[in-house]
Amino acid sequence: MLDRIALIFTIIGALNWGSIGLFQFDLVAWLFGGQDAILSRIVYTVVALAGVWCISLLFRERESEDIIGEIK
Repeated sequence: MLDRIALIFTIIGALNWGSIGLFQFDLVAWLFGGQDAILSRIVYTVVALAGVWCISLLFRERESEDIIGEIK
């Protein structure tokens, strides 16, 4: 469950960075009152923590690979 939540926040962050790169528009800042607003900073921090959590996904073995290995 935590993996999915982290992935959702990471996707939100990626979409926000995409809007900044393509359109020079920071959606989070626009929604929450600017980059310096406390709510925006909380969202940025949660997205960053989710990204750090998602790093662990790269180093985990997938459950389906374990099941396939047991069948063979």
